[in-house]
Amino acid sequence: MPYPEGHKIKVRGKIIESAAQAFRTNGIRDISVPVIMKGAGLTHGGFYSHFENKDQLVVEACRYAISDTIALLQQAADQEKDGPKIHAIIQYYLSQEHRDRREIGCILPALSGEMSRSSDEVRQVFTQEVQRMIDFIADLAQLDTSKASALLSSMVGSLVLARSVHDSKLSDDLLAAGKQYAQTILVA
Repeated sequence: MPYPEGHKIKVRGKIIESAAQAFRTNGIRDISVPVIMKGAGLTHGGFYSHFENKDQLVVEACRYAISDTIALLQQAADQEKDGPKIHAIIQYYLSQEHRDRREIGCILPALSGEMSRSSDEVRQVFTQEVQRMIDFIADLAQLDTSKASALLSSMVGSLVLARSVHDSKLSDDLLAAGKQYAQTILVA
């Protein structure tokens, strides 16, 4: 009996979503195709009917994860009623929730350290997705690309450090310092 129309697209979407969550949580190198497929509720045997290789999946997962992050940030911005919307984005991005929920968080802090050792194809798409985040911030905050790049770099770096340390007070202090520094970028 044939699968219903759109079945393959839905399955592919489940695999990409599973991969994005796994890569956000554990990085690329430490996650295998069988783990991703299991996360999607599938066996690993069907992977190659959807993707040529793991790199192709990484590319699709990066695109998906950045779209997801932009949607979350836009939602935070849309809830801001009084001040500039960029303040809501900074507050969300450098929040304890975003730090602690890696599986739904921004993929940039999760994968940046691995990108220099990734394939050209993966690095090219990652570069495009970083640019998409910069453009989103620039458009939302009405900043030039240089300031938007500095703001994104500061936020990603603050989040990486906050996630890296074992001391919860230091982690919270790093988030707070990141928020404070982000404000100085906006007024510079």
